[in-house]
Amino acid sequence: MAGGSEWRGKIQKFSNKIQKNIYISSISNGLMALMPILILGAIFSLINALRIEAYQNFLTNTGLKALTSMPMTVTTDLIAIYATFSIAYNFATQKKQQGFSAGILALMGFFLVTPKGVLEDGATAALGYSWLGAKGLFVAIIIALIVGTVYNFVLEKKLYIKMPKGVPPTVEKSFAALTPGFLIAILLLIIAAIFRATPYENMHEFVFNIIQTPLTSLGGSWWAMLICVFVIHLLWFFGVHGTLVVYSVVGPIWVTLGLENLEAYQQGLEGTNIVGSPFFPVYVLVGGAGATLGLVISMLFAKSKRYKTLGRLAIIPSFIGVNEPVIFGLPLVLNLRLMIPFIVTPIITSGLAILLTAIDILPVLNGVQVPLGIPIIFNGWMTGGWRVGLFQILLIAISIAMYYPFFKKADAEALVEEQAVESKEQAVQAQA
Repeated sequence: MAGGSEWRGKIQKFSNKIQKNIYISSISNGLMALMPILILGAIFSLINALRIEAYQNFLTNTGLKALTSMPMTVTTDLIAIYATFSIAYNFATQKKQQGFSAGILALMGFFLVTPKGVLEDGATAALGYSWLGAKGLFVAIIIALIVGTVYNFVLEKKLYIKMPKGVPPTVEKSFAALTPGFLIAILLLIIAAIFRATPYENMHEFVFNIIQTPLTSLGGSWWAMLICVFVIHLLWFFGVHGTLVVYSVVGPIWVTLGLENLEAYQQGLEGTNIVGSPFFPVYVLVGGAGATLGLVISMLFAKSKRYKTLGRLAIIPSFIGVNEPVIFGLPLVLNLRLMIPFIVTPIITSGLAILLTAIDILPVLNGVQVPLGIPIIFNGWMTGGWRVGLFQILLIAISIAMYYPFFKKADAEALVEEQAVESKEQAVQAQA
């Protein structure tokens, strides 16, 4: 056990370094803060694009179609703008600086490097939606981190304009942001000029073709997803929140892939990305990390009081993907007996989902961001229709089949222990 504790300490130390890295945590926290926007946009996409002919005719004939399509244009279609502000804001606040000013300056920087079109009058410049949504997300991340770094450096070194005593704090903070604002504007104008002199013409085209497309192709591959699933559950086994650690790194890729599918769904088309942000809660978290819903169901039929009680407490949370009572209450952490099903089961469920989607038995998930708390089967229906919901029932059965043989032995041992304790108590009472 000493060796296990040593390994656990090393892994926790390494994962903490990843999570506490200012750049990774700013991206992760910034994107997590956008969940209300992503979920609202996804739900209205579902309402607007629900593929029922009579329903679509009703929306069109009543004029509601124009209204139900509006929320997407100001949520998911503008996700790069929201991300720019949110990531820069998180970067600054982690450095104990004013986040609002950093967010505003980041927005200015994003617009400086974003190409503008010209309207028919020949004089009015306009921003198209092309780079404001998922296609512009990586530029948004880069700009937010550049602005956050410059902004923090200037304020930490106190290189800004200092106001005399008695000036209100709001005015002082505004003037403090003036110096980094000038530096950021000049820096990003230089960057925009450099890209204008290249065949790509702007930063967005360069990042999308050279960085974003290869990364999303890599992160959206079946083997990358399976590796992520393995690492997540290996970390969980050692008591580290593997989902948070891995999502901090691959979150931007999965979100981008999910939004691309959502955009296709809005247009009445099927997405092309098998892997994306909805994939994980629908196919991997079958009852939470480790796909433990089958284990919890098995505990409902346990012979020992200990496991039967825990199963009753955990069954409802497990249906909505919350299984901390099982992970830490059973426990599954450092539990060598249940290590194999805990790590292997989610690999099987996700691998089977990838295979069946690739051969068109399952549909590509539509990109709807499923909030925590939506029960399994229902969240599958939301993201892929009845076939996905039905497939999740099969995944629950697989989870039961994987966990039951390992759990049965643990349950038998617990029953023997309980019977020994009862026998001892009865002996004491008889002597009394």
